[in-house]
Amino acid sequence: MEFIGVLVPLAPFMMVCFIVWTKHQRKLAEMQMANTAEKAAQYASHSRELEERIRVLERIVTDGGYDTALQIEALRDKREVEEQRGTARGAAIN
Repeated sequence: MEFIGVLVPLAPFMMVCFIVWTKHQRKLAEMQMANTAEKAAQYASHSRELEERIRVLERIVTDGGYDTALQIEALRDKREVEEQRGTARGAAIN
C-alpha cells in the first residue's frame, strides 16, 4: 500500500516525462524520414546521370565509336591510322 501511496503523487511528473519523451521520439522519426527522402532523391539523381552516361557510351559504340577512336589516333599519327582503317575495314568485310 505504501508503494501506491508514493506513486500517486509522482504520476503527473511521470506522465509529463512520458509526453516529452514521445514528442522527442516523434521529432527524431520525422528528421530521419526527411533525411531518408533526401538520400533517395540524391540516389535517383545519381542513377539518372549514370543512365545518361551509359546511353552516350552505347551511342558511341553503335554509331561508329570505333571510327571515333581512329580519328583520335589520327591526331597522333596520320599514317598509322590509315593502316589501321584498312585492316579494320578488311576484317569487317570478311
